[in-house]
Amino acid sequence: MSSPMPARPVLFAAAAALLLAGFAPRPARPVKRPNIVIIMADDMGFSDLGCYGGEIRTPHLDRLGRQGLRFTQFYNAARCCPSRAALLTGQYPHRAGIGEMVEKGRYAGYLLPTALTAAEALGQAGYQTYMAGKWHVGEDSLHWPLQRGFHHYYGLVSGASSYYELDSGRTFLHDNRRTRPGPGFYATQDYTDHALDFIRQGSASGRPFFLYLAYTAPHWPLHAPDSAVEPYLGRYALGWDALRRQRYRRLVQEGILSPQWPLSPRDTAVPDWATEPRKAHWDRRMAVYAAMVTLMDAGIGRVVEQLERLGELENTVIFFLADNGGCAEIPHIYYKKRKTMSEEALSGHVGNPSSYVGYENRWASASNTPFRLYKSFVHEGGIASPLLVSWPRQIRKGRLVQEVAHITDLMPTCLELAGVPYPQAYAGRPLLPPDGRSLLPLLEGRASLPPRELLWEHYGNRALRQGRWKLVAERNQPWELYDLQADRTETRNLAAAQPGRVATLAKRYHQLAARAGVLP
Repeated sequence: MSSPMPARPVLFAAAAALLLAGFAPRPARPVKRPNIVIIMADDMGFSDLGCYGGEIRTPHLDRLGRQGLRFTQFYNAARCCPSRAALLTGQYPHRAGIGEMVEKGRYAGYLLPTALTAAEALGQAGYQTYMAGKWHVGEDSLHWPLQRGFHHYYGLVSGASSYYELDSGRTFLHDNRRTRPGPGFYATQDYTDHALDFIRQGSASGRPFFLYLAYTAPHWPLHAPDSAVEPYLGRYALGWDALRRQRYRRLVQEGILSPQWPLSPRDTAVPDWATEPRKAHWDRRMAVYAAMVTLMDAGIGRVVEQLERLGELENTVIFFLADNGGCAEIPHIYYKKRKTMSEEALSGHVGNPSSYVGYENRWASASNTPFRLYKSFVHEGGIASPLLVSWPRQIRKGRLVQEVAHITDLMPTCLELAGVPYPQAYAGRPLLPPDGRSLLPLLEGRASLPPRELLWEHYGNRALRQGRWKLVAERNQPWELYDLQADRTETRNLAAAQPGRVATLAKRYHQLAARAGVLP
């Protein structure tokens, strides 16, 4: 009796018959390239969000952070224009043309043609590209968003403005058309509404889309409707000193801060809360600021809900960051543009359209807990930012990311997410390569990134980070040296004890500054 035929040839024969009959197994459908959404807050401190130790109600951002990634050592470029240039191009802002602000000075004041934007690169690779909100990297029509790769744009080309109306001298665009906000305008809600329209368009196109949503919140002037402010009134009667201590404890509990890093001392320019005579007034200022952050969070919640409703959330990478630390500026320069009202009148009922004030160094020091100094400085209070990353398809469990990352990394990350190589030229113009690097290995949880050097300079404030060491100085002041592994809050200046290290790092700073296009 012959032995039975082995099963494998029978299976092969059956498969061959299927092939001949036109029933070949269907290959797995390729995964659509991810949508990319970058959301930037304006002048928001390191510890304002709930998931970064804050008491402000930010449930939507907290959910993104706790279910996704929270970076503990992410850095911006210290101020609005430089940070936006670095985010869009992946280059240090000096090389990109905006080492200072958009006013032409030592630098061009707009994005140079040698700097490729994420919108240009992604648009050329088949993405739909949209932007809503604050541009602030080129006010001339040659350098508006549609001229730098965005298919559609709505928002404020210029810097700060009233949240209820357009200040004189400011440029507001819908694509390339100048426009003015209509009745009932509130900037945060308006930018969100247009972002939702762009998401609908992108989803309907069947192509992946890139959305850059750049809120002006919570940049001064402090503007929010009373209904949003009222829940916070009285919350800040405890004062800035107690608030800093509370936030510090929560940051340690979250694992974002090491307990060995002490809370930095109160800025000597900030008075003791116990001696402050206008406690109710300052309570209201911080209440309005908190309301502005909460309203922005609500808008982000609408964005997430829209992505989910359209079936796009699972395959959308969302980044959230701030362009710099909390802002200690007093917007005196704008008072004369508000008719002839005095400072007392402008701050009489903070939050209403007639007021035009900031929360100043008093509350900015609390926003930047546990760090020193503010926006435009390059001590940690000016450059440390929260970074949240959500990507439900890939990031299934929330975690803290301890590696050092920089705002120049976002553009290379977007390109790698989209599978787009960085070109040597674009539209016939040669390009300089990015200074940043892709964070995709960290997003996918598959690898750490090697140590790196980072550079900052803004109006003479300057710093170098090399591994655990940070060399930093204010304008026209001597170098300070900190071991950030032992002292991230910059409380123990080691410059006098280690002059050799200071000299070595200072030499390296000047080498990198020259390479990055920093002008003396």
